[in-house]
Amino acid sequence: MGVLRLLTKSDYLLRETLLGLRRGGWMNWAAVSTVTVLLFLFGVSLQASWQMEGLLHQFGSQLEISVYLDTGIQAKDLQPIMAAMPGVTGVTAISKEESWTSLMHEMGLSDIEGATEQLDGNPLVDELRVKAADSDTVPVLATKLNQIQGVDHVQYVDEAVKRLAQLSRGLNWVSIGMTTVLSLTAIAVVTTTIRLIVMARRREIEVMQLVGATTTWIYLPFILQGLALGIVGAIVAWGLITGLQKFIQDLLAQQPEFIQFLTNGMQLSASESLLLPLALLGLGLFVGLIGSLFAVRRFTTR
Repeated sequence: MGVLRLLTKSDYLLRETLLGLRRGGWMNWAAVSTVTVLLFLFGVSLQASWQMEGLLHQFGSQLEISVYLDTGIQAKDLQPIMAAMPGVTGVTAISKEESWTSLMHEMGLSDIEGATEQLDGNPLVDELRVKAADSDTVPVLATKLNQIQGVDHVQYVDEAVKRLAQLSRGLNWVSIGMTTVLSLTAIAVVTTTIRLIVMARRREIEVMQLVGATTTWIYLPFILQGLALGIVGAIVAWGLITGLQKFIQDLLAQQPEFIQFLTNGMQLSASESLLLPLALLGLGLFVGLIGSLFAVRRFTTR
């Protein structure tokens, strides 16, 4: 008996929700379009924020600190000390002989011994290339490395990482502001849509009130209509984002290796790929719920 009653109520809510959406007409399209634009831009900005963080991590893991040693200090002696430091993922030792040979080859000189004799010996020093765990630890790690006895000086390029970090923070603030404004707009459109549907069924509502129907039972289908608008907007937005992702991936696959290196750093993780559609659905449901509650609140408080 309880199951039958539940099925009857569910059937009633489904029919009333679909009937209300049908009566919404073109206002439904306006609401869905507004929610879709909101969720599409929100999804793109959220994905871009995650990709920027991945790119920062990629740069951080690839960024090497060049540590130049004092004359007479061998790289292999300091390599274990630096490898044991926190924030270090790898240390490569390069002797001054290897550096000198590489330099001569880059300059196109084949007579390495003759060039060495003209300069009264190899003028270079041993070098250690230290790979950092992430970009945020690079400046602190470089300072610690410079304090090790036997180190002459360190060099690292962090300007690009700083620019990317600033861009990431700016993107986050722009995303928050844009999402807030568009959410308010979408809520206003959903509210107007549901309110028009309520007004179109005003006589039916009055009859239900006369026969003793509760306020919750009367206005629950309208709330479900708002949620339905949010769900449809989320589905459409996710489809557009997926199509955009595929287009960009196909485009970047034809680019040089450096661009592909950047692309690898911008790949979403499995958890982020799952969280993105859930975030779209959650925001869509929130907008639909708040909009419909605002719409029915005006009539329930009379």
